[in-house]
Amino acid sequence: MRIADKWKDYSIIATGDGMKLERWGSVYLLRPDPQVIWPQKADMSGYKSLNAIYHRSENGGGGWKILKKMPQEWTISYGDLKFLVKPMGFKHTGLFPEQAVNWDRMAEMIRGAGRPINVLNLFAYTGGATVACLAAGASVCHVDASKGMVERAGENVRLSGLADKPVRFIIDDCKKFVQREIRRGRKYDAIIMDPPSYGRGPNGEMWKIESELYPLVELCVSALSDNPLFFLINSYTTGLQPMVLKNILKLAVGSKFEGEVDAYEVGIKTEEGIDLPCGASGLFIGKNAENVKSGSAEKTIKRANDGK
Repeated sequence: MRIADKWKDYSIIATGDGMKLERWGSVYLLRPDPQVIWPQKADMSGYKSLNAIYHRSENGGGGWKILKKMPQEWTISYGDLKFLVKPMGFKHTGLFPEQAVNWDRMAEMIRGAGRPINVLNLFAYTGGATVACLAAGASVCHVDASKGMVERAGENVRLSGLADKPVRFIIDDCKKFVQREIRRGRKYDAIIMDPPSYGRGPNGEMWKIESELYPLVELCVSALSDNPLFFLINSYTTGLQPMVLKNILKLAVGSKFEGEVDAYEVGIKTEEGIDLPCGASGLFIGKNAENVKSGSAEKTIKRANDGK
C-alpha cells in the first residue's frame, strides 16, 4: 500500500463502526467509510471539536448535520497546491486526500521527462491531478461530465496560482471526447482516469465500470503519443483489486508500448496508527520514465511541508 503521509492540513483522527473522523484544516468532519468495519474505541460523535456529521438516510442518500459553526467552503494546502473543500451530497468534500501519493508520483515523472508533457485527465472531478500536473509543468486537458465539478476544478487551478498555465476544461462524456480526439489526431503523453463504479454522462450516457473500463482504456491507447510517459487508472469500486488494474494496463497498454506496470492500494495512516485503504491504482510507466520505478518508494518533488 502507498500511504499519503505528507499532509499537514488533513488527517484522520479516529475510525470505527463505518465512520471516520477527519480534520480538514481547522474543520472536523465525521462521515461514513465502507472500509471501516471495526468498532470505534470511543464515541466519535462526541468529539469536542466536531463541526458536522454526515448521516445516511434509510431511503438512500443522506445529509450533513451541522454541530458547530463552520464555513460553507474553505481552502486547504498540500505543499504549494491549494484546494477548496466543501461538504456536499453523498458525503463528499470535493477532494480525495489519499490521491496525493499519485499526484507526487506523476509530478516526479513529468519533471523528470526532459520534454513537454501533454496530459489527458478523464473523470477528472475537481482537478486534484490536474493541479498537480500543471504545477509540475505539464499541459492538461481536464474532462468531466459534471459542469459543477469542472467549475470547481477551475477554482482549484486559480487558487494554486496556475491560471496562466496551459489547461483546457471540457464538460463531456469521456468516451465520446476521446473518440473525437482520436479523429482529430490529437495525442497525449500521459493519461489519467478515475472512473466511477456507475454513472451517466451529460446526455444520459450509461457507464458501468465492469463492462466499460477495459474498452475505454483500449480506446485511449490510440490517443497516446509514440513515447508515452504514463497511464494511471484509479478506482474506488469495492472488489476491484489492484491486480485487475495491472492486468488491464498490461493487456491494453503494455501490448503496444514498452514499459513497466505497477499496481497498489492507496491509503491514509490514521492517528490511531492503522492504515485505512482508500482504493486501488494501476500505473503504466513508459520505458523512458526512468525517474520512477515500479514498486519503488516515491521521491516527492514538492513535499507537503515545504513552505509551512
